[in-house]
Amino acid sequence: MKTLVLSLGLLTVFSFSPVMNGYEVGDEARDFNLKNVDGKNISLKKNSGENGAIVIFTCNTCPYSVLYEDRIIALQEKYEEKGFPVIAIQPNDSKKSPGDSFEKMQQRAEEKGFNFPYVIDETQEITTTYGATNTPHVYLLNKKEDKFYVAYIGAIDNNSRNASKVTEKYLENAVDALLKGEKVQNTKTKAIGCTIKFK
Repeated sequence: MKTLVLSLGLLTVFSFSPVMNGYEVGDEARDFNLKNVDGKNISLKKNSGENGAIVIFTCNTCPYSVLYEDRIIALQEKYEEKGFPVIAIQPNDSKKSPGDSFEKMQQRAEEKGFNFPYVIDETQEITTTYGATNTPHVYLLNKKEDKFYVAYIGAIDNNSRNASKVTEKYLENAVDALLKGEKVQNTKTKAIGCTIKFK
């Protein structure tokens, strides 16, 4: 019996992704330079808007991420011109998750008509630095004097399975507050999705 309990305990330990501190709301976010599906490198500094950026860790293979694809496209359509463009980062190790390889990312972006950069974090350095644990996982960055500060972390909204049943749009509420010069009321929610596949 003790052996069974110990085995289950070890299984539990190794089932979770690495423990990371990552960013908290109010922290300054670092720049990055990652390869986009068009082959060009994308940086936060050069590809943000006048007000900041919506950074979303997402992927091809997670069912939750797939359910959010149309909503992410809509976020780009709504907020890019308002100075908060979307930058999507694929964080999974492609050896553990072959469906998230760079080539598969290119295929998915073309199939869905992604209107935002979709970059790969091959070293997973940015994923670890930000502290992302799930796909999708959102970091809303507010730009002040060419520096970026985390204003919101978590989920896009409160219904990952059905967009028509969303009753609270966490991310949009946060962006709208910043655009009005107001304080974000709900700064952190739980990111619901698949755990990131680390090396």
